[in-house]
Amino acid sequence: MNSSDPQTLTLTLKDGTQLTGQSFGAHTQAAGEVVFNTGMVGYPESFTDPSYKDQILVLTYPLIGNYGVPGSERNDHGIEKMFESEDIHLKGIIVTEYSNNQSHWQAKKSLGDWLKEKGIPAISGIDTRALTQHLRDKGSTLGIITKSPKEKIPFEDPNERNLVAEVSIKEPQTYEGPKGSKHIAIIDCGMKLNIIRSFLNRGVTVTRAPWNYNIWDMNIDFDGVFFSNGPGDPAVMNETMAIMIEGFKRKKPTFGICLGSQIMGRAAGGKTFKMKFGHRSQNQPCIDLETDRCVITSQNHGYAIDPKSIGKDWKVWFENANDGTVEGIKHKTLPFFSVQFHPESTPGPTDTNYLFDKFVEAL
Repeated sequence: MNSSDPQTLTLTLKDGTQLTGQSFGAHTQAAGEVVFNTGMVGYPESFTDPSYKDQILVLTYPLIGNYGVPGSERNDHGIEKMFESEDIHLKGIIVTEYSNNQSHWQAKKSLGDWLKEKGIPAISGIDTRALTQHLRDKGSTLGIITKSPKEKIPFEDPNERNLVAEVSIKEPQTYEGPKGSKHIAIIDCGMKLNIIRSFLNRGVTVTRAPWNYNIWDMNIDFDGVFFSNGPGDPAVMNETMAIMIEGFKRKKPTFGICLGSQIMGRAAGGKTFKMKFGHRSQNQPCIDLETDRCVITSQNHGYAIDPKSIGKDWKVWFENANDGTVEGIKHKTLPFFSVQFHPESTPGPTDTNYLFDKFVEAL
């Protein structure tokens, strides 16, 4: 802990549970959905993942901050190299122990200083594994962070809003690949930047479009369409689903990740549901039902596809080895497929990077 800062903050759950610890980020209040992540590393990438929009994140790994935060660097396309978006999207951070003595060759500042710059409250000195057990038993819940146990602010359920509209880009943007390269449209629902890097590294030209932008009105004959990850409830994404269904009609190769997979499930005639506490980690085992191969995946989602609801022309492709939930679907004959996990990693294992190659081969 940073003993030079005696200020405290209190986390209050909607069921009345209260936990008070030391403040090491911005000393301010916040409200959001309380969820947990069991990853051991990768907090700069996770904190900048737009899928965490307006969530209070509990980290189960006991020591956070020991390797600090890297500086802002950009590649030749002007894209951040070290972060997954331009900002932190979380409402708050809860950890057991915070290390203010960071050591890493890429570190430019401490985690606490970064959170203070961004206005994000953070609490250390909390038994996050006990808190995680509580969330597993009761389910993800709403919470507030306040400066004292007696202070009260309204609880806010971010899933009642269209969070995608808040994190998606506002105007289309194109990143050029080599001359004569394949050209895909990415529907940005709150996309992690390593998805763009993954396509550019494979020599693909990318046009990134807002979540509700009708790409079919653009004077571009896209070779395929990708639907990204993002926050919130897929049931409110009707405009995005309509874009996908039009692509199906045109038989354009289509690939979805995370929220993009849930939207594909709905476009396939299926339904989605909110999970009790979701999957947020870097070690989720998933079974490829076509090969019986198990892959270890990075995940961050709170909704899933009901496997019994998808149309007869579709099949479940990947299944979670822990709880049997759907981790991917595909069309039986046409090049439409999706996965619930994150093959682009950052953070997490790279076992499933090959799925980007599979999509590029289908173009």
